[in-house]
Amino acid sequence: MLKVVKYLYRNTSLGKTIINAFFEMRKYFKIHFMDEKKYVINQYKASFKRLPDLDNPKTLNEKILWLKLHDRTDLHTKCADKLLVRSYVERVIGSKYLIPLYYHSSNINNLKPENFPNDKPYIIKTNHNSSGGFIVLDSQSVDWNLIRKKIKKLLKQNYYLESKEWQYKNIVPAFLAEKLLKDEKGELPFDYKFHCFNGRVETIQVDLDRFSDHRRNFYDRNWNLMPFTWSQWKNNKPLWPNGSDIDKPANFQLMMELAEQLAKPFEYVRIDLYNVDGAIYFGEITFHHGGGCERIYPESWDLELGSKIDLSKLIR
Repeated sequence: MLKVVKYLYRNTSLGKTIINAFFEMRKYFKIHFMDEKKYVINQYKASFKRLPDLDNPKTLNEKILWLKLHDRTDLHTKCADKLLVRSYVERVIGSKYLIPLYYHSSNINNLKPENFPNDKPYIIKTNHNSSGGFIVLDSQSVDWNLIRKKIKKLLKQNYYLESKEWQYKNIVPAFLAEKLLKDEKGELPFDYKFHCFNGRVETIQVDLDRFSDHRRNFYDRNWNLMPFTWSQWKNNKPLWPNGSDIDKPANFQLMMELAEQLAKPFEYVRIDLYNVDGAIYFGEITFHHGGGCERIYPESWDLELGSKIDLSKLIR
C-alpha cells in the first residue's frame, strides 16, 4: 500500500493533491485539538531541540511559556482585543495616544467603501489575531472583493486554536479601520516594542528594513545597543540579526513612562508604541512574544532576562 501511495504522489498530480490535502487536514486536527501544554512543549522543542522546564522555569522563554499556560485574566482578553484595548489605553494614559479609529464592525456586509474615508489613507485589520492588515491609500483603487474575502475568512477563525494563547479564545471577531500613520517624509514610522518585566521596561526592540533585509536591535533603558539577538533561527543563524545602530527616538523618556503605566498589571508584557515626528501613538499589547519560541543568543541572556520576571506571586 505504501508503495502505491508513493507512486501516486511522485507520478500523478491528482495523487499529490490528495495526499497533500490529507497531510494538511492531519496537521489541522493535530494543532486544533492538541492539549495546550503538549502544544507549547512541542513548539519549544522544535525551536530549541530540547524540552522546556515548566516546573521550575528560569529562562525568559520558559517563563513566557509558563505565563501562557497559567496567567489568565479578563484583562488579558481585553488587552488582546484591538478594539477593547482602546478603552484600557484611554483610562490608563489618555485618548490622545490612540490612533484615530475610522470604522469598526463585526458584520462583513459593512466592509464596503462608503463606510471608509475617501481622502485619507488607512489600514483595515481584524481585532482578534495577529494577521497584520490591508493598507488602503485610495478607497477607489483597491479590490474590495478581495479584501472582503480575506477578512471574512479571518472573522471565522479563532486564533486561540492556532496559538494556544488563551487571551484570544473569547474575543468576539470584528474588523476595524485606523488612520495609516506616516511621518513628515511620507514613510511608515518605526514601532518601538517595550519589553516590560514586572511593570519595568528592561529592553526595547526595534525592527529595521522589515520588507527588505530584516534586522532587529535591542536597546537598554539608556538606549545602549544590547549584545544579543532574539529571533527565529534558520540554518543555525538568526533570521533577524542586529542591524546598524539608530538614534534614540524623540520623547524616549515619556515613551518608557507610558509603556510602564500600561504594563503595570502584568508580570511580562510587550507594549508597542509609535513615534511619528514626536507624536506618540499606542500600537498594541503582546503577552507572549514569539510564543516563547524565539531563541535568545547568547543563551546567557535568556537566563539574564528570565531572572527579571518574578513568578512567585502567581505560582500556587
